[in-house]
Formats: sequence, structure tokens, C-alpha cells
Amino acid sequence: MAARRVCSKLVSVEYSSSQKLRRGGGSLVVWRCYNNQAPPPVPHSSRKGRLLTGATLSLLISGGAYVSTADESTFCGWLFSATKLVNPFFALLDAEVAHKLAVSAAARGWVPREKRPDPTILGLEVWGRKFSNPVGLAAGFDKNAEAVEGLLALGFGFVEVGSVTPVAQEGNPKPRIFRLRQEGAIINRCGFNSEGIVVVAKRLGAQHGKRKLAETSSTSSSPSDEVKHGGKAGPGILGVNLGKNKSSEDAAADYVQGVHTLSQYADYLVINVSSPNTPGLRMLQGRKQLKDLIKKVQAARDEMQWGEEGPPPLLVKIAPDLSKEDLEDIAAVALALRLDGLIISNTTISRPEPADRNPVSKEAGGLSGKPLFDLSTNILKEMYMLTKGRIPLIGCGGVST
Repeated sequence: MAARRVCSKLVSVEYSSSQKLRRGGGSLVVWRCYNNQAPPPVPHSSRKGRLLTGATLSLLISGGAYVSTADESTFCGWLFSATKLVNPFFALLDAEVAHKLAVSAAARGWVPREKRPDPTILGLEVWGRKFSNPVGLAAGFDKNAEAVEGLLALGFGFVEVGSVTPVAQEGNPKPRIFRLRQEGAIINRCGFNSEGIVVVAKRLGAQHGKRKLAETSSTSSSPSDEVKHGGKAGPGILGVNLGKNKSSEDAAADYVQGVHTLSQYADYLVINVSSPNTPGLRMLQGRKQLKDLIKKVQAARDEMQWGEEGPPPLLVKIAPDLSKEDLEDIAAVALALRLDGLIISNTTISRPEPADRNPVSKEAGGLSGKPLFDLSTNILKEMYMLTKGRIPLIGCGGVST
């Protein structure tokens, strides 16, 4: 009888979600037991419910059949169009939540794949690297290199990850990303939120494959943080954008550490000295500070033993809020040190029209998007003239379709 009583208790336990009690950081679950009694009958689904379930299953089956039999390029074209239906949903979410969902979708391959080859006329070769087209994804979207292959599959000629800091840091308090919907712009004050170079290096080793290094190459990783190399070599061009930790007193040491750990995965490297959200960072754009920094980072890169492809090119990303004198100093340093390239530009602390009329524009942080286009393009033109066309330039800011 006792055994029968225990069994009946076990089989008739019912979880009551309405009786959850919160206590501390967890939840106290209350169970309802039917002592030697049959549990309440499960209600039958309604006719409407059965119809909806059947319709959903039919759609899933027919959709699966279409995916398995349709021409891949046709299906991907349909998927590109279908994303337009999803965009309004993302617009209802918090900006940073929507951003994370988009990165997660790309990381899992839940994005369209561009199967059409780029026209030959779009191809170009820079630094000995062949770009299938000149349109790339700037740093800031995939900060931690979670979705490199998925993003390249969208059709970008290159993808730049980061900024990556030596030590993981959370960045500034939330909320820190704000939409200016009508202006097609964003203000962010993220502050180099990063999972750190060791995590990103392991991820890139699995996703993109490591560049060919001589066996004598050195890295700064300790044995406990050993990076496991491997994985297939990904398509397209990969840039790695390096940042410094907010609490770091030696900026050069931070960038050097990034070079030692991440340069083996990069088709090009970027020193980010222009984010407006890390205190004191933009001071590194001064003539003396920039010259000293570039020398140390170039030396760190060149001391590593490289294979036939040679070391990755080194670029510097500058701000759009610079005076004519500042631009002249940067151009002089870049030419004197034979810098491989400049990225123009980062976000702006100004509020160009029409963004200045939006109440959200009062939020602190860097503005990106359509209102930045004219400002960054003018800086790009000015820098081209100052460097006399001798240094490759990447235009960044407000590029849209």
C-alpha cells in the first residue's frame, strides 16, 4: 500500500506555473500532488487550434520541400527579399538587442548567401590581396568575430571585426545605442565592449583559418591561454581592428599585444585611435603620439617571422572631427613611416544636419549613418590630396544604398 501510494504521487505530480514563488535569485517551485487520485483530464484542442497546427505543419513541410529542391541562387534571392519583412520587427526592439540578434543570425548562417559572382570589373588588388569588390563591412558590427563567414557570404568584399581589446571589458553602461530613425543614423557610446583578444583569436582560428606563419613566429599568449589553430580558411578579406582597454595606461602596449595575438589571422590590421567613447583615445592622433605609436606597432608586427605572403598591412582609423592642421600632421606621419593605409573615418561627435534637429541627437556618443557621409567624404578628399595618392584610403561613414 505504501509503495502504491508513493507511485501514485510520482506519476501524478503536476507543475503549477501559476504557483511560482520568487525567492532570492532563483525561484521556489510549488508542486501540486494528487494523493491516490487521477490528475485532471487534459483538455482537447479546439477545432481552430487543430486547423492552425495543421496549417503551420503544412507550411513547414512545403517550405522544407522548396528549400531542398529549389535552385540555391533562386532561394537566396527570395531570402534577401524576405528580410524586408523582418526589418520592421527588429525596429520594434531595443537597438542593442536587435544588433545582437542580427549578429547571432549571421553566426548561425540564418542569412541570405550571395551566390552570384562579382563582376570582374569590381575586383581590385591592394597590398597583394585580391578583393572581389570594394564594398566592405566596417568594424563595430561584429565586434567579437562571431559571424565572419556568414557576413562574407552576404556579398561583402571584406569584413572588419573589432575593435578588440587585450582584456575583456563590458564597455559603458546601457542603454548606449540610440536610433535616429528618420535620419537613418545611430548614436553609440559603447566604449569598446569586447570579449578580449584570446577569445577572438580562438574564434578566428576556428572560423577563418590562420595565416601562414614560420614556425619561429612568436605570440604573446601564455600557456594557459593557448590558442588552438585550425579550421578552414574562409573566403574574402578579413580585417582586424585593435583597440585599447579603458583602464590601460600604456596604449602602445595594448596595441602591440593585439598584434602579437591576432595578426596571424588578419589580411590587414587597424589601429583604432579615433573612437570618441574611450577617454583620451583621440589624443593619440597628435603628431608625436601617433608617430611613436605606429613605430612600436610596426616593429611588433615586423619582428614576427612571416611566410611568403608577408605581414598583414597596418592601417590607422582616424576621426572626422579633425582640423586642417591635424590632417596635415597625420598625412606627414603616414608618409614618413610608409603606413600601409588610412580608414576615413570613425563616428563623429558633431551633429550634422538634419540629425541636429532630432531630440535623440543630444545623447552623448559618436554618430554614424547617412548624416556622416558628407563630413567623412570631405575628410577623405582632403587626405587624398595631402598624401598625394600614395597611400591606400578606405572611405567609411554614411555609405548606404
